Amino acid sequence: MEQLEMQEKVIDVLKTVYDPEIPVNIYDLGLIYRIELENDNTALSVDMTLTAPNCPAADFILEDVRQKLEAIQGLAHVDVNLVFEPEWTKDMMSEEAKVEMGLM
Repeated sequence: MEQLEMQEKVIDVLKTVYDPEIPVNIYDLGLIYRIELENDNTALSVDMTLTAPNCPAADFILEDVRQKLEAIQGLAHVDVNLVFEPEWTKDMMSEEAKVEMGLM
C-alpha cells in the first residue's frame, strides 16, 4: 500500500473514534496533530491531544485509538502520543464539526 493510501486509511480509522461526550469524531475535532508513517508504512506514530487535559474519557479515547490503529492491516508498530502543546482550541475543528456542534 502506498503511503498516501495508508495515510487515508489511518484518517478513516481515526474518524471512527469519538469522545463519548461530543458527537463529532476526534479527527474532525482537530485532536490529531501529527500522523507519521515510517519503515515502508509498517510503523505509525500519531500525536494527539484532548479537548481538556482533565478529560474524564481520556483513557477510553486513547485505548480506542490504539486498538483501532493496531487493527489496520500492514501496520507492525503503532505509537500514540498524548500531547498538550499546542493547546487545543475550537479553531482547530473542521467546518463540518463546527456546524455539528452549532458553532457556525
